[in-house]
Amino acid sequence: MISYLIQRLVSFVFVLGGAATIVFFIMHVAPADPARVVAGLRATPAQVEKVREEMGLNDPLIVQYGRYVRQILRGDLGTSIRTNRPIIKDLALYFPATLELVVLTTITFLTLGIGLGVLTAVYVEKRWITFPAKLLAIAGMGVPIFWLGLLAQVVFYSELGILPAVGRIAKSVPAPQHITGLFLLDSLITGNLAAFSSAFLHLILPTMTLASNRFGVTARFVREQMLNVLKTDYVRTAWSKGLKSRIVVFRHALRNALIPVVTMTGLQFGWLLGGTLLVESIFSYPGLGGYAFDAIAAFDFPAVIGTTLLLTLCFSVNNLLVDLTYMVIDPRIVYD
Repeated sequence: MISYLIQRLVSFVFVLGGAATIVFFIMHVAPADPARVVAGLRATPAQVEKVREEMGLNDPLIVQYGRYVRQILRGDLGTSIRTNRPIIKDLALYFPATLELVVLTTITFLTLGIGLGVLTAVYVEKRWITFPAKLLAIAGMGVPIFWLGLLAQVVFYSELGILPAVGRIAKSVPAPQHITGLFLLDSLITGNLAAFSSAFLHLILPTMTLASNRFGVTARFVREQMLNVLKTDYVRTAWSKGLKSRIVVFRHALRNALIPVVTMTGLQFGWLLGGTLLVESIFSYPGLGGYAFDAIAAFDFPAVIGTTLLLTLCFSVNNLLVDLTYMVIDPRIVYD
């Protein structure tokens, strides 16, 4: 197990290095001039050239790459051209917001998807249960996220007035003391219930919008896996022994159907981390997606590369956690 973890950690280095190299060269061969952004649109050619020299953009590309690699090895991702702050500080500011949204979304779509999938598999012959459930799952997969987000704002904010439409916390409520950057967790740690309540309410609409597109996929996938497992001999034997339904369904059937579900959940979690831009834009949610989009629009090369490295690291850690979860679900799985 220790050797396996060491191998995975070593692979992280190569994956991060490959991602940084690819993004670096793509950004630097793009027809854009970050020096023009820094100098301003009204800057003279001489002023732009001076900025290029100061930023080292006139050096050969391989020299710039070597300088950037040495910088990363020192733990320095550089300074954002757009915000003029260290990239690490920007990521520490925006990433927790996205992570909080993605974690809550994952919990939501897993709860709804697994519950709906198990229900339709166990009661497969009762159409009054399976038909509405299938219809709900298909609707969740088919409705465009941007349309659903706007509709949710109209209904729950404009018409009913029960949920906030934009932002991460109410302007009248001070943000909780920064510990992890996760508002829900930080407010619980500090006992700030007003901040917890406001942050939670602001998360409901973007969370449900993101989860609506994922829970339908999860429900159908869980249903298929459960139907296959329920037909196996050991499940039939459990039924014949007279075990209670909840024991047969959850301990024998669902547990053995979860391994492919865990794989799918890991993929969806990674997709959500890199795919929240649209929802963050609709709800004016200050997350990593909006930060990355603004960085690309401003040709902020250091910020784009820093964001890419962070997301690559998250994907790698996510894959490792998925593999370790296999061992928890099925102790027969052992990594050498």
